[in-house]
Amino acid sequence: MPLIITKMTRLFTFNGIRLPDPNPNMSVEEVKALYSAQYPELATAVVNGPEAVGDKMRYSFERAIGSKG
Repeated sequence: MPLIITKMTRLFTFNGIRLPDPNPNMSVEEVKALYSAQYPELATAVVNGPEAVGDKMRYSFERAIGSKG
């Protein structure tokens, strides 16, 4: 029986919002930079993942927690 390889699609989330993958050929950092125009908090966000969820790879953008001072 031949081995079937299926490419997993990427899923991005930020602050409970699902963000579609704009281009599977873009790196995760490029996707983050693209969406930071719409969500400025992404500029300093941390990327968590990937985490396998079914047939998708989920990446979460989490706000960076820091202290002012």
